Parts: sequence; C-alpha cells; structure tokens
Amino acid sequence: MSTATPVLITGDEQLLIDRAVHTALVRARKVDPEVERREASAVGLSLADFAELVAPSLFAEPRVVVIRGAHEAAKELATEIISYIADPVDGVTLVIQHGGGARNKALVDACLKVGSQPIQCSKISRPDERATFVRAEIKAAGGTTTSDAALALVEAIGSDLRELASAASQLVADTGGLVDDAAVRRYYKGRADVTGFAVSDKVIVGDIPGGLEALRWALSVGLAHVLIADALADAVRSIAKVAGAGRGNTYQLASQLGMPSWKVERAQGQSRGWTPAGLANAVAVTARLNGEVKGGAADPDYALEKAIMDIGRARRMK
Repeated sequence: MSTATPVLITGDEQLLIDRAVHTALVRARKVDPEVERREASAVGLSLADFAELVAPSLFAEPRVVVIRGAHEAAKELATEIISYIADPVDGVTLVIQHGGGARNKALVDACLKVGSQPIQCSKISRPDERATFVRAEIKAAGGTTTSDAALALVEAIGSDLRELASAASQLVADTGGLVDDAAVRRYYKGRADVTGFAVSDKVIVGDIPGGLEALRWALSVGLAHVLIADALADAVRSIAKVAGAGRGNTYQLASQLGMPSWKVERAQGQSRGWTPAGLANAVAVTARLNGEVKGGAADPDYALEKAIMDIGRARRMK
C-alpha cells in the first residue's frame, strides 16, 4: 500500500482501533524508522488544524496522521478530508477511523474509491465473541486453550477487552502456555469484578483502606497472588513512564511511550500526588513483591498487605 492510500478503520471497539493504528505506524516505520506520528480527534478539529497536520514539511519528512472519530467530523471538515484523499501529500499516511453508520459515510466511500481495504474494529459485545477474542489472544501470546476455558475466563473477567487481553497474556506466561479450564479456575475463581486491577486502582490513588479491603476480598475468592502483584507493578510502571515523559497530548505520549492511549490517559489522572522519589520507591516495592509472591515469601498474603502499605507511604513522599 502506498502512503497515498489512506488506512481506513471502521467500528468503535477502542482496543482494536488502538491496535490497528499501532500496526499502521509499525508498517510505516519499517519503511522509514523516522516516521512521525500525529493524531487528532475529528470532533472540534478545524480546517486550519487539519491543514497543518497534513501540510508538506520543509524537508518532506514522512508521517502518519491519525484522525479518530471521522463520523463525527463537521460537514466542512469532512468535505476537506475527502478533497485531501483525492489529492494527498506525498509521504503522508492518513489513517481514518470511522465509527460506522450513515453519518459522514462519504468519507468511507472516498477511502474505498482510492483502494483502501477497511480494517473492521466492530464492537465485541456477545460472550461468544469475547471468548473467540480470548482464544485469539492466547494463541497470539504463544499459548493454547479450549472453548470452555475461554468462556470461563470471560465469565470471570467480564466484558472489558483490555482486561481480557491482559489476563490471557498473563495466563500464558504463568502456566507455560496451556490455558485450560483448571488454570482459569485456579487464577480467577470468584466474582467477575474481582481482579488485580480492583486492588491496584485504589492503592495507586492513595486509597489504602480501600485497597486492603479489595485485597482481602480478592484473596477470599481465590484470586492468585501473582495477578494482584502484576496489577500493582503495571500501575506503578505506567505512572512512572507517563510522569517521566512530561506534559503532552495523550496520543502523542502514547506513541512516544509505546503505550495505548487509554492507558496514558488513566496514568495521567492517577499520577496526581506522586513525586519522582515516591515513584522510584514504589517501583522498588513492586520489584520486591514480584519475588515474594513467586515463592520468596513464607506468607504471600502478608507480602501483598505490606506492599500496599509501602506503596501508600511512597505516595506520600515529598
């Protein structure tokens, strides 16, 4: 596909959209590692802003320009994008995400007319669709599973694709690749809303009593210690990366850090109240905890409680 042919993403499943955008960027950077990424929402985007996004640069540096929510673009902007698609700037890969439906369908038609192959990112809403998604995630991570095990994981985790993807990847890593019904029951026994993230989301914003309560409930229903520890480590690492990158547009930071945009946005909100010293201390706590829950501690329940208290103290560091 030439850079003149736009990448067309249809649908509104955010995780799949983020992955499709990332794939487009990776392909462009295989041709030229210096490709720049620019991204904007069509909502409120002015004609001048769009013109600046796609305007030829002085040295004709290649770039990928992502326009999200094209179905919500103002009429004048939609018309301008259609005109651009017919006469694009050399070296610019335009990525158009359209949520579907009749609104601004002319944008989709314009992309198809010049040869775009639509990437379907339709909403995954039924349990059987989520189970199919889980099986694909496990296979992509190098593991094997069954239909029953995939459905069991969906029942345990719920409808959040991001958590399903994270759980699938973690199960492959922790089981050696065989994700069967027994493994799912062992790691995710209990209520659907009990995950390691239920603990980490409270701890990371300073709600230590809430975090300890969530921990006790998670342990009471049999959630694996390693999953709680992984969630705490992931939350701390994400905030440290985002805080270290400074202020900036969510999408630009996502590209810079190699993180999904939703994760950058969440980490930005959770980073309030943290200092560099506190984050460094919290990273050390989660590194210690990783070894403790994998056999290094006589009492992994206590190790998790202590880590939560230590992260709380780290957040209060000046």
